[in-house]
Amino acid sequence: MLFLISLILFLIWVTLFFAWGGFWRVWEFDADRMQFPAPTRWPRVTAVIPARNEAASIALVVAALIKQDYPGEFSMVIVDDHSDDATADLARTAAGSGATSHLQILSAPPLAPGWTGKLWALNFGVSAACSADFSAPSRDFGESKSICAAGEVPPEPPPPNSSGVEFFWFTDADVVHSPDTLRRLVSRAQTDQLDLASLMVLLRAETIAERLLIPPFLYFFLMLYPPKWIADDRSRTAGAAGGCTLLRRSALERAGGLSAIYGEVIDDCALARAVKESGGKIWMGVTRTSRSLRSYETFAEIRDVIARTAFTQLRYSPLLLLGTLLGMALTFLLPVVLTFSPSICVWPLALAAWCLMTASFLPTVTFYRLRPMWAPLLPLAAVFYTYATWLSAVRYWLGHGGQWKGRIQARK
Repeated sequence: MLFLISLILFLIWVTLFFAWGGFWRVWEFDADRMQFPAPTRWPRVTAVIPARNEAASIALVVAALIKQDYPGEFSMVIVDDHSDDATADLARTAAGSGATSHLQILSAPPLAPGWTGKLWALNFGVSAACSADFSAPSRDFGESKSICAAGEVPPEPPPPNSSGVEFFWFTDADVVHSPDTLRRLVSRAQTDQLDLASLMVLLRAETIAERLLIPPFLYFFLMLYPPKWIADDRSRTAGAAGGCTLLRRSALERAGGLSAIYGEVIDDCALARAVKESGGKIWMGVTRTSRSLRSYETFAEIRDVIARTAFTQLRYSPLLLLGTLLGMALTFLLPVVLTFSPSICVWPLALAAWCLMTASFLPTVTFYRLRPMWAPLLPLAAVFYTYATWLSAVRYWLGHGGQWKGRIQARK
């Protein structure tokens, strides 16, 4: 029996290593290594940044956006999502006098029933960008007709107008981009005729908790959404990274607008799926030049990040939860356990599975510029992620699913 189990483990890892979209070959979709020709015409882009209690990072984020060396017309909309700190004031201070011409700082209306907070803020920002004249002084778009108030029906996609915005750049209020990020994203999108191009930004990996658990976060995400499959029009796999997403406006309208996914907790992948299913072409890569400022000092902070969306990823299914828990134990834990079996028929296959696991994780560790010693510790991280997934289900059953910044967002 143990021989059969060890053989299955070995075959699982052979499949993942050689036939799972090359998800672990990070260098193949490293956007920092890629160069694309400049388009003949630079389209107009509006960045939309939802911000909720981001006083610690918003000034640096605004400063980085202002420094974008984008040759075309570029404007920004920051949507203050009911912050109870100084987020909006710090954003205005960081913007300085430029806030009246290229940057609007708006306050989101009350959250409508059924909407997740981030999507509500993004939708408000998109509608404002479609109707705003950025040469006018800063004004409040709280009465915009394309946005519904609390209790009303979710809005329809913004109607076509003469604002000329061709791309929206959705980025988070804790992500700092290098000056060439937007220029390179647009160059790629125009060259490859992409409707959605996103980058998985570099998360912090400085504390012990971060070094053990953050690289696996990228690894597991790529395992779920192999970039090669995302870019393949014949594949149903659709994924994106919400921290940096460039979206063609016509693709958003064709997909039904953000109101088509208004209640999704994993909003970035839901958006990618909507765009791809409506005939759009999508792509996702990784980068070091755009980085998150958010730190995770403790294991509990990372646990809560995983638990926020893990059960949502499983579509709130107890059966999928059970299968995931068993699958994680079988795939990541048993190879280590059986490696120490005294049976000559068992431990070589288990060790080979562990070696394939380690070899597949090593490029991600290297991408984070950590020492190779962290690669064999992936099973420890897998145990932690399994626990966080179980906790995610428990919180959902207790009525606290999708909890983030004081909001419970998972559908009952």
